[in-house]
Amino acid sequence: MFIDAVTLPSRAILLDVDGTILDLAPTPLEVVVPPDLTVALERLSKRVGGALAFVSGRPLAELDLFFTPLKLPSIAVHGAELRLGDGTVRRSTTFLDPALKAELASIADDKPGVVIEDKGYSIAVHYRLAPHLGHEVRDEVSAVCARFTSARLEILPGKSVVEVKQPSFNKGTAVRDLMQHEPFKGRKPIFIGDDVTDEAAFEVMPEFDGTGFSVGRHVEGIAGTFETPTDVRRWIAEMVRGGREKR
Repeated sequence: MFIDAVTLPSRAILLDVDGTILDLAPTPLEVVVPPDLTVALERLSKRVGGALAFVSGRPLAELDLFFTPLKLPSIAVHGAELRLGDGTVRRSTTFLDPALKAELASIADDKPGVVIEDKGYSIAVHYRLAPHLGHEVRDEVSAVCARFTSARLEILPGKSVVEVKQPSFNKGTAVRDLMQHEPFKGRKPIFIGDDVTDEAAFEVMPEFDGTGFSVGRHVEGIAGTFETPTDVRRWIAEMVRGGREKR
């Protein structure tokens, strides 16, 4: 739709996962990966010489679990984990204070439908099952973080979720790192993302003459918008199909 299949050999494709190539689910572990998507991603990776990567808030282990047998280069937990094209994995050495995580986790104690996701490097408070509690959850997360005045913390609002992490890493800094390594080095990236946490990656696209596309929301300064994850999956299928036709 936006990028012709002919241009793919000079491109790197960077994909957010939840809300971008996968439909959002009531809880993080309930997402469904269509079998044909995994096949299409494997073919797309070959089309771009391995320069296809996930850029996700999920831990690396979850990405590998959901997309098995694929083990793509990946930016995980918003940049706390990075797997390069040669399989090398880099991990942040900083974790959230256990006391902070315990207080944030306790927010769900009296709120049926609120789900806690502890990623080690960050902790997410999901309220998709209890949208009426969103304002209360956000206020309580802010109040807990304010009590930990000695910690450097970043609060990330998302789609029915609030996530807390340290500001020393984000998707943008991780994309900048990934693009220094083969097979991504020297290519023009295409990044597709759907949420506020993806804006850091959109911001670094101009550094590499790259292109950004959002899913379901307007973002200033990017090239265009897909309406839904279904449209992104259709685009991936078209890129793969176009490549087969040209051979």
